[in-house]
Amino acid sequence: MGLKGFAEGGIASIVAGCSTHPLDLIKVRMQLQGESSSVPTTLRPALAFQTSSSTLHAPPPPPRVGIITIGSRIIRQEGTRALFSGVSATVLRQTLYSTTRMGLYDILKTKWTDPETKTIPLTRKLAAGFIAGGIGAAVGNPADVAMVRMQADGRLPAVDRRNYKSVLDAIAQMVRGEGVTSLWRGSSMTINRAMLVTASQLATYDSVKETILEKGLMRDGLGTHVTSSFAAGFVASVASNPVDVIKTRVMNMKVEAGKTAPYKGAVDCALKTVKAEGIMALYKGFLPTVSRQAPFTVIMFVTLEQVKKVFKDFDF
Repeated sequence: MGLKGFAEGGIASIVAGCSTHPLDLIKVRMQLQGESSSVPTTLRPALAFQTSSSTLHAPPPPPRVGIITIGSRIIRQEGTRALFSGVSATVLRQTLYSTTRMGLYDILKTKWTDPETKTIPLTRKLAAGFIAGGIGAAVGNPADVAMVRMQADGRLPAVDRRNYKSVLDAIAQMVRGEGVTSLWRGSSMTINRAMLVTASQLATYDSVKETILEKGLMRDGLGTHVTSSFAAGFVASVASNPVDVIKTRVMNMKVEAGKTAPYKGAVDCALKTVKAEGIMALYKGFLPTVSRQAPFTVIMFVTLEQVKKVFKDFDF
């Protein structure tokens, strides 16, 4: 396969990422609802753990709003162009992260496919996804941090906004102000999420597609590709949303000199989030996650199948 798998996967992922960027931005804004820059103390009565009476009588948090409300608010307050805030970071992220994971998965799947039966067990598909996703996430983490910050910037008061001009400006400012290590902030969560997404997404797509073709339910065409990719997107959303919420909050936290960071790490963030907002806070933004993941996966795989046809006669 060589470089062909990387090129095919990269092109398909960039097209899908740009097409669904507004939904990804809304998802990030929803995941940050209820977050405080300090240690959370207010609990959601219906879902939170019981604590002292003073906590129980604390003022209730602002009500959560849904995908349509947040989308409308962004357009009304920040303009339609704001829906594409951070799209340059999305392009860089897909170029680094998805190109790597798609190419590696293709190589591993080819290597582990039985030459006689031309099949590969589900366990090996999952293993290939875990490996490819982890490596891809490590490579693409700087762009991921920049993307989250650029998408979240509009929700901050004007005085607190970072006002990054582009993904390169975001990375440069982070390096100058917070050090090179800030580019890999939340990398453990990014890697864990990427392993879950890649394994569940790519393995589900391959398995569902193979089942449909083996049983003769549909021919190898657009209907099969859309059905398989929609199933893959839903499974990936369920598997990755809790990790995605924590990743978003850790990456977005503002660390100021001389002040204690809101979270010590991913585990601390998860514990504080659940304690303050309840266990279901880990599924904040699930609707936009599915709304984004499903079309993203559909567009990616449909585009991938078409790109493969274009590159069929090329060998590189």
